[in-house]
Amino acid sequence: MNMAEANILLVDDNPKYLQDALPFYGYKVTAVTDGEQALKLLAKSGEKFDLILLDVMMKKLNGWDTLKNIRKNLHTKYIPVIMVTAVNEEQKMVSGLKIGADDYIVKPFILPNLLARIEALLRRSSWQQKPAGKSNEASEEITTRLTAREKEVLALAAKGANNKEIAEKLVLREVTVKTHLNSIFKKLNVTNRTQAVLLALQTNLTD
Repeated sequence: MNMAEANILLVDDNPKYLQDALPFYGYKVTAVTDGEQALKLLAKSGEKFDLILLDVMMKKLNGWDTLKNIRKNLHTKYIPVIMVTAVNEEQKMVSGLKIGADDYIVKPFILPNLLARIEALLRRSSWQQKPAGKSNEASEEITTRLTAREKEVLALAAKGANNKEIAEKLVLREVTVKTHLNSIFKKLNVTNRTQAVLLALQTNLTD
């Protein structure tokens, strides 16, 4: 896919900034101001979106409930979704990943950061449309690359445990948990906890 031709659905009760900025980088943007409008638009046949930017805090239908409905619909369940949130809380991010968010951007954000996330997700979009192959591939990667202890740490992180809780559960020092997490990031070629958790959830590591 030529990223410059990507069709983005922006769901935000204050969409003007991104509605103006993203076309400047070649993206086609359709903006709606609440979750109900987004679901109606997505339900229309012929409306094809390559990625959804979904604000968490909206009137009528919030981002979480909108995301749940997107993931329930067979026609929209594999569209990449980036949640836009003003709440930088790890627990809520993990909950959102379990619902089916692909990534997060926390407001206020720097536009190049968002653009990089959009481009990364669009590159993976064909991979995302094949969940079985993707899951098997990623599962094999986790099984072969991580030690048993690292798998335990990642599984607990995917369930929403913070470093202190993981340390208590596994009888480790917090600094040791951090070391394990850094090793996990390197081995799985991810840059942060959210990405590692997403990979763990995709591979059913938490089951």
